[in-house]
Amino acid sequence: MQFNSYLFVFLFLIVVIAAYYICNKINTKLGKFAIIAASVVFYSYGRIYMLLYLGISVLINYIAAYFITGNKNGRQKKAFLVLPIVINVALLLYFKYFNFGISNLNSAFGTSFVLKEIVLPLGISFYTFQQIAYVVSIYRGDVSELSLVDYLAYILYFPKILMGPLMEPSDFIEQFNDEKRKKFDVDNLTYGIKTFSLGLLKKGLIADTFSVCVAWGYDNFSEATALDFILIMLFYTFEIYFDFSGYTDMAVGASKMLGIDLPMNFDSPYKAISIRDFWKRWHMSLTKFFTRYIYIPLGGSRKGELFTYLNTMIIFIISGFWHGSNWTFVLWGTIHGLFMVLDRVLEKNKINIFKPIRWLFTFGIVNVLWLLFSAESIGQWWTMLVKMAHIRDFSVSRGLLEKLQGPECTILREMLRLDNVEDYKFGRLFALAVIMITMAICLIPENNHRNMKKLNIPSMVLAAAAFVWGVLCIGGESTFVYFGF
Repeated sequence: MQFNSYLFVFLFLIVVIAAYYICNKINTKLGKFAIIAASVVFYSYGRIYMLLYLGISVLINYIAAYFITGNKNGRQKKAFLVLPIVINVALLLYFKYFNFGISNLNSAFGTSFVLKEIVLPLGISFYTFQQIAYVVSIYRGDVSELSLVDYLAYILYFPKILMGPLMEPSDFIEQFNDEKRKKFDVDNLTYGIKTFSLGLLKKGLIADTFSVCVAWGYDNFSEATALDFILIMLFYTFEIYFDFSGYTDMAVGASKMLGIDLPMNFDSPYKAISIRDFWKRWHMSLTKFFTRYIYIPLGGSRKGELFTYLNTMIIFIISGFWHGSNWTFVLWGTIHGLFMVLDRVLEKNKINIFKPIRWLFTFGIVNVLWLLFSAESIGQWWTMLVKMAHIRDFSVSRGLLEKLQGPECTILREMLRLDNVEDYKFGRLFALAVIMITMAICLIPENNHRNMKKLNIPSMVLAAAAFVWGVLCIGGESTFVYFGF
């Protein structure tokens, strides 16, 4: 089930909220069962077979954590920590990278091993990390052993199971067991609806519009002009941000209606003035996970500059692999890691660069690397870069301009009485206006997460308009970019 569907918005979410608070009035444990049942329905809707793997995964990790708790034998305790981590990582590698490995093996050695038809369980990358976080937290003593009911709620909780945000077990359980949060709160409902509505609009109006344009670019790759590729690069930069942050807003909003605060996952990342700053703002829960569970255990920055740079590179190469089974993702992560190292070197040597120049350089690098992220191969990415570098004219394909103009454009054109303006000229002006407005949205407003609790008439009118417009944008198959990860 997807957040941006009529089924979720007008049936599932309403029923779950009502059932949760009614059950809590009868018995708080009944409320927990309501959340678990709702999460199972949400996850398995249309794909019930995926519950088998999820169930086995949950059982393995919960049993391992049980044997860690209270175990006085240090070697046994460590074994019960290492075993589930190895199993989790091995299964993740199998589902996501088995065919990738076989394909590369066949290419390198001329073998003809047959690829398998492997169905990737939805959310596997996210709930695998959540389970690793739980087992490690139990081992470190950061959290007490959870009851099976609480553990199921932590892993299955529907607002975050598919695409995060990743959440520490202690943070979730503390809220989930807070009696005050189990009571219906009008403010929480209002804040939640406001945030969910903005996320729905981000996805339906902005991300999906740019998605159609990007798809046109790759479908018409050989005919696209240099300026087409520049626009496609910029459009994908907008698409992935509004797609993922839109999902996060919907997750945060839905969870807020149930009285649970999910962590901030984005903090206006395109305001970043360095790659290091960018990763403090982009997918923050993933960055925190890698820092806490990989970077710090590797030694972090405690073993000198050389090991700090090495650990940074390891983290970003792993991040690249985590995102997908393609060398494009590995190179994407590697280059981000190199720029992270460069930022540390500049900072260490106290080299100051004019902030607007730093922002422009950072935004440019992020754009070029998002293009790599979206490309089918490194060769395709390089072809686009070469074509952009040799730009000779500023022509834009009519097809690309037409894809950018949705139903709202026709209404706007009539309102502004621009019917007499030639279509191609209007298309170019409209594209420029869309880019400027989208950039303004990225750079000017305060972060939604911080702004969530500011309730006033203008914000409520905006939320109502966002909800109506977002609902009108629902239609057809519109999946989220990070569903593939």
